[in-house]
Amino acid sequence: MSKLKNAKKMKNKILIVAAHPDDEVLGCGGTIAKYTKKGVRVYCLFLGRGKTSRFGAGNNPNGIKKEQTVLEKEAQKAARILGISQIIFKDFPDQKYDTVPFLEIVKTIERIKNKIKPDIIFTHYFGDLNLDHQITFKAVLTACRPVRNESIRKIYSFEVLSSTEWGINHSFSPKVFVDIKETFNKKIKALRAYKSEIQKYPHPRSPRAIEILARRWGTIVGKELIEAFELIREIK
Repeated sequence: MSKLKNAKKMKNKILIVAAHPDDEVLGCGGTIAKYTKKGVRVYCLFLGRGKTSRFGAGNNPNGIKKEQTVLEKEAQKAARILGISQIIFKDFPDQKYDTVPFLEIVKTIERIKNKIKPDIIFTHYFGDLNLDHQITFKAVLTACRPVRNESIRKIYSFEVLSSTEWGINHSFSPKVFVDIKETFNKKIKALRAYKSEIQKYPHPRSPRAIEILARRWGTIVGKELIEAFELIREIK
C-alpha cells in the first residue's frame, strides 16, 4: 500500500500532504471519507514516519524502528477505514525537517504530485507550532507553483489539534466548511486506529476534543459537525 503506483490523470483526485501519520485524520479525516464515499481517489503522502524525536538524539535505534513500524501499520489501518487509495511514506527526520535541504523536500512532493496529478491538495496550516508542519506547508506551495501544465486547482490548509491552536499567534481563519455529520464516526474510528498516538481528554488529540472542535465549527455555520479549512489558492 505504501508503494507508489503510476496514476493516469482523471478528474477529482486528491493528495493529502502530511508531515506525520495521524495528521491526515486529525486535519481532514471526515472530509476524506466524504470524498472517497463518492468515488473520488484520495492519496496520502507522509513526509516523515514520526516517533523518532520521542527516543532522544539517536538513542535506542531498535526501539525507534519498532515504533515506526507500529505507526505505519496504524496508518494503513486508518487509510482503509477512510477509503484512501494509497499512502506513501518518506523518511524525513521527525521534528528535524529544518535540518534537511528545503529543495529536497520540495522535489519529493513534486515527484509524487507529478505521478498522481491531483486536482486538489490538503496540507498543514502555515502557523502551526510544529515546525515540521510549517515546512511542509511551504514546501507544498513551492512544489505547486502555478506554472503552465500544473494540475493543482485548489490548495487547502487544515488544522491539527495539539499544534495549530498551540501556536503563539494563532490565527487560523477558515472560510471553507465541510459538513462531516455522515462521516464523523469514520473519522473517530480512524483516529482510534492510531492506538500509539491517541490521548485521553482533555488532551486535544483525543476523540472527545475532536468532537468538541467539530461541533464548535458547526455552530458557526449552522451545522452539527464540521471540518474547517483555509483556502490557500483556487484556479477556476
